[in-house]
Amino acid sequence: MIDHEVSQRGGAARLPVRPRTGRFLVLAVVFVCAACGLVYELELVALASYLVGDTVTQASVVLSVMVFAMGLGSLLAKRLRSRAAVGFGLIEAALALVGGASALVLYASFAWLGESRHVLVGFSLVIGVLIGAEIPLLMTLIQRVDRQDAGGAVADLFAADYVGALVGGLAFPFLLLPRMGQLSGALCTGAVNAAAGGALVLWVFRRDLTPGARRLLIVVDVTVIVLLATASVLVDDFERAARRAVYGAEVRVAVRTGVQEVVLTGAGRGSLDLYLDGRLRASSRDECPFHEALVHPAMKGPHGRVLVLGGGDGLAAREVLRYRDVRSVVVVELDPGVTRLARTDPALSQLNGHALEDARLTTATGDAFTWLRATRDRYDVVISDLPDPRITASTKLYSAEFYGLVSRVLAPGGRLVVHAGAPGSGRATFWTVEASIRAGGLATRPYRVEGRLTGAAAGSGRAAGGPGAPPDWGFVLAAPHRVGRLGTDPRAPALRSLGERELAAAGRSAERLRQPDVPPSTLVHPRYREGT
Repeated sequence: MIDHEVSQRGGAARLPVRPRTGRFLVLAVVFVCAACGLVYELELVALASYLVGDTVTQASVVLSVMVFAMGLGSLLAKRLRSRAAVGFGLIEAALALVGGASALVLYASFAWLGESRHVLVGFSLVIGVLIGAEIPLLMTLIQRVDRQDAGGAVADLFAADYVGALVGGLAFPFLLLPRMGQLSGALCTGAVNAAAGGALVLWVFRRDLTPGARRLLIVVDVTVIVLLATASVLVDDFERAARRAVYGAEVRVAVRTGVQEVVLTGAGRGSLDLYLDGRLRASSRDECPFHEALVHPAMKGPHGRVLVLGGGDGLAAREVLRYRDVRSVVVVELDPGVTRLARTDPALSQLNGHALEDARLTTATGDAFTWLRATRDRYDVVISDLPDPRITASTKLYSAEFYGLVSRVLAPGGRLVVHAGAPGSGRATFWTVEASIRAGGLATRPYRVEGRLTGAAAGSGRAAGGPGAPPDWGFVLAAPHRVGRLGTDPRAPALRSLGERELAAAGRSAERLRQPDVPPSTLVHPRYREGT
């Protein structure tokens, strides 16, 4: 039962503000704390999906653990109701420190220990317990300042809580993340949380505190705010050190676009690596055989008009533009920051042969699925050079519905080629892609090419990852009616690693790994999972 007896004894008279003012201040702090709590929650989900991958799984872990922990926190708070003011102040200080530092610690765990799953669960549990302890104490405090029935107090508190959660949920993606980034955004949120909780207790409820409790709260709140402020000042140095731990000592470019983090390491053709959100997207050590295998089998036949989905690095476009009879190339890239870097960075633009400066090429910014739905143009060749399907944001780009849209833009005799993962280590994923292409109305011919496994290639989705797994790339060539024998155009430019014999072997190699009766992936039933 809510501690109604305290308010019945006229406790409001001991407060330094009028009951209506005190009630407003308590609800304002509920609003702020709810906004901060949701920011912590979203920070954990966002950073976990970036560091660990498989957004659906990570979001489910964070949310389920946190909701469970909130129940525990509510039960544990019952012991503090007799000292609600000092209990609430200490809980808010602890929540501010733990929540504000959570992103830093998660990133540090990933950078230096290589593992952050257990840290993620630990933070979700602790933050959930602290958030769950807030409401019971706040109910006691609001009845302390205003003689209100329990039902009215519950309604007011939850209204302020839900509105605060709405503001926090909107502030995270539209304000904190783009303007401050994940680490600074969490630290700033923690400082606001500590200041709001401390101010409420030390002002409105200061007469409920003993001198010792008042001194304790002041020391704790000041210490928490100083720690968070110090971390904010040092966060840039921390990020640079963490990047060196993750990517090596040769980090040359690191930018946070509106879509993702883009990192370039190395400077020359033999040492350049491009990372997108921590995953190796292209490496100069093995990108040439990859892009030759991706592009050239699809160019056998008409190829005057070519569409590249993804491929903002310009490497697939480089191979396409080696054909002099190509009239136009359209590259559809979600992140304009990648195409801008591919044009302006000396090493990357040299690696892609300055393809994005070719007069025959145009770029379009947007989601490939949405772009295909809107276009009415037809193309002789469509090249799908997209992120791994096991990344949740990419799942729809490997669905049967997506390939149905692709088939609609293919000209008569047109062909589609898809990078579909590594058959050697991800057989289920590879054959799910192939089944989804067939479900989209296209005939298929899979092939598997062995490549060289670079140092971090396992994270890219382009190479096998696991002890003893063959370093391979898997592709699917598709057409509306029938796919002919694998080969290259007789007028094709000289290739380093691909010929008729190699392609025939690549087709046989894929078929040896075939998994029969694999269901396709659809928008309402996605079937890609991390590690498959």
